[in-house]
Amino acid sequence: MNKEIRNKIKELNIGLVDYILQRIDELQKNGDKPRTIFAACPNSISVIKASLRSAKRCNAPIKFAATLNQVDIDGGYTNFNQEEFVKIIRQEATAINYTGPIMIAVDHGGPWLKDKHRQQNLSYKEAMDSVKKSFEASIVAGYDLLHVDPTIDITLKKGEIIDIEVVAERTIELIVHAENFRKKHNYPPISYEVGTEEVHGGLANYQVFEKFLKLLKEGLIKHKIDYVFPALVVAKVGTDLHTTLFDKEVAKEVTAICRNYGSVIKGHYSDNVDNPEDYPLSGMGGANVGPEFTEKEYEGLMELAQIEEELYNKNLIVKKSNIKKILWNHVIQSNRWQKWLSPDENPKDFYKNTPQRQEWLIKTGCRYIWQNPEVIVARKILYENINRNGYDAEFIVLSKIEQAMDKYFYSFNLVNLNDKL
Repeated sequence: MNKEIRNKIKELNIGLVDYILQRIDELQKNGDKPRTIFAACPNSISVIKASLRSAKRCNAPIKFAATLNQVDIDGGYTNFNQEEFVKIIRQEATAINYTGPIMIAVDHGGPWLKDKHRQQNLSYKEAMDSVKKSFEASIVAGYDLLHVDPTIDITLKKGEIIDIEVVAERTIELIVHAENFRKKHNYPPISYEVGTEEVHGGLANYQVFEKFLKLLKEGLIKHKIDYVFPALVVAKVGTDLHTTLFDKEVAKEVTAICRNYGSVIKGHYSDNVDNPEDYPLSGMGGANVGPEFTEKEYEGLMELAQIEEELYNKNLIVKKSNIKKILWNHVIQSNRWQKWLSPDENPKDFYKNTPQRQEWLIKTGCRYIWQNPEVIVARKILYENINRNGYDAEFIVLSKIEQAMDKYFYSFNLVNLNDKL
């Protein structure tokens, strides 16, 4: 099916994401149910495997949205560059004979959104050049979509907010660069996503929202590439790092504005959302989920750790993996947990924060250290201990993640969509 659809979009000369969104819209106009594309943030091999298995079981398309922190020329924290990332997805899909549509995307591609950009205090030009090279590598690797997101500017003074005109200008610059590179080297069409959820409290400010789209349209027309007007526009729709209630009324408002430009709304921070069924009902085109799956992977490993402890007490294994202790040590030592603290929390002493917050910070922070050699060895020992005693360790972990993913495939009305594409 994926091959057939690839041939179809080649004939239509459009990107895969554009095609699937168009088909969803056509189906809905003919009386079918509304749908929202589900995007998994691939922060581990386990999440990649679980995504494909869940997609196969649900007979639905799957989208992977990888940040430049996760996957980039330097390997990111998954230890994959763009080419390797695409290959591993294809290999894992082949392993389970999943033949449905797979969309691969850059998530949050913009200056200083990659942690290293800020840590190295890159200038604006250095940061933009780095993003452009990352986009080029993504196009070469066969990505289907680029999320262009120049909403952060570390040169601004504390309290200053980046002007929407600047966001639009930089968005246009990155899209123009990507399109020029793609056409110069004769790569197939790709889709684009833009977003300014971090600006002016998010795009729930309807005037700012429409002004951004208007400036973007004018700029793309000026460069004669308005044929690639973004398929998806990220807007703040109630969910963020610490909230889980999707605001369907805001979503309907920004969706109505966005429709005038031929685009649909994309929601980020959709992890553990309370009302996922409202996404398609509100006209949402897509939603990203990521840290939630890291939490589930961690919980799956803790389930294995409990089994391992019981086996050890029965003298059925010789040596424990100490997986929990190793995960906690490496997350804390990485200092990546500091990124997710609120202003009133302690950034210097991890254990000065509440036990509940400690647990959450470890769960979400594990995605940064899965590829640490000691963590890899500990997981290997854990799996061997479990498997040797008649369990299927990987199945237990993947089933935790898949259960969370299945919820989104069903709530977003994606089950059996592949039959209609």
